[in-house]
Amino acid sequence: MNRPILDAGKMRAAEARAIAAGTPVETLMERAGTALAEAVFQYAGIRPALFLCGPGNNGGDGYVAARHLAAKGVGVRIAAFADPATDAAKWARAQWSGPVEDFADCAPAPLLVDCLFGTGLTRGLADNVADRLSKLAEATRVRIACDLPSGVSTDDGEILSDIPNFDLTVTFGALKPAHRLMPAMKAMGRLVLADIGIEAVGDWFEIGKPDLPEVAANAHKYSRGLVHCLAGEMAGAIGLTATAAARAGAGYVRLSTSSPIAGLSMCIVQTGTGTLSDPRIGCIAVGPGMGDLPQILTLALTSHAPKVIDADAIRHVGDPERLNGHDAILTPHEGEFEALFGTMKGSKPERALAAAKACDNVVVFKGPDTVVAAPDGRVGFAPAAPAWLASAGTGDVLTGIIAAFRARGMPSFEAACAGVWIHGRAAEAAGPAMIADDLVAALRQVLA
Repeated sequence: MNRPILDAGKMRAAEARAIAAGTPVETLMERAGTALAEAVFQYAGIRPALFLCGPGNNGGDGYVAARHLAAKGVGVRIAAFADPATDAAKWARAQWSGPVEDFADCAPAPLLVDCLFGTGLTRGLADNVADRLSKLAEATRVRIACDLPSGVSTDDGEILSDIPNFDLTVTFGALKPAHRLMPAMKAMGRLVLADIGIEAVGDWFEIGKPDLPEVAANAHKYSRGLVHCLAGEMAGAIGLTATAAARAGAGYVRLSTSSPIAGLSMCIVQTGTGTLSDPRIGCIAVGPGMGDLPQILTLALTSHAPKVIDADAIRHVGDPERLNGHDAILTPHEGEFEALFGTMKGSKPERALAAAKACDNVVVFKGPDTVVAAPDGRVGFAPAAPAWLASAGTGDVLTGIIAAFRARGMPSFEAACAGVWIHGRAAEAAGPAMIADDLVAALRQVLA
């Protein structure tokens, strides 16, 4: 299931709609604080807790959560950075019957809950606040953030102040871009999304487990999807792509190469340059291992079949408008992205969207925080994936997975999102000592 992602402005608008529809802001805060308390209790148990509360509604959520945890028998203390400044936060503070300590000189506790600042922070914390938060975090055993770690920019994932790493982040109504964008993402720990009765609607979401095409009872190898791969200077890369396409469910994988590639499965048919006019081709994969042979991309672009364009092929596109009218999925990493689209301003999803519109095709902007953008405004954010995906050949595997799903009839955006999700889960299954070959092998387990 795809989980919605809203930036700060859209989140405020969603909350305003809920309030206008008759849900008081205090009710929303009570729900958020209750959900935070439950998540804290489930994660950390009854260990003594210190809540750090700021002046806004994030602090208000903390007062509510502290009240509910205390009712469960947890030893709870609250330290306030400042007095509540919003009516809802003042209401929440009034419901708390215990003392409120001074943030500047409070003692640490085994459990720290950061409710200082959440969605909408636009500048860094004051040096004394950031330093105090860091020292309290260093002296604790478990760290939990309410909504976002204090010091994170909601919409682009930038870190505005030095922040500690958290074990758990609990957010409400919808995920925020920073939850799935670097560098902030690495500080989140596990991520919990609580439903507080806000209708979160939009075109941005976290990519969830995909619905893959079922294999029909009367299927044959061509109806299950023919992926045609184009080899270049480095045979190993396109070999990984072809093998991944086969493992991801393509009914038939064909590879055009000027000389046979050793070690490939016998089910992958190696041919000469062949024809790309074959109407049975469901998707062409071009770019992995292509090297400095731009004519291979040109050959791919003579075909009307859908195509996945990766690696060296991206650098040889030239003008993004060259791809207008083609049915393509591009899979650049940062360097390839800038080589084709130049230096763009904005957050990673904003840049990916601008690129998708420039080439009128789906763009998979790879990295530790991969995003998938479509020209119609949809953006899928990859869930967290293992850092060990950053190794040679894993991008070639992703190209093959996406090509297989596209050849099997999935629309381009859905095929790209499905490929990204499966790719990450295969890395989890393969384990930290994996190489790209192991990633391909893990597809069997994940797809089962």
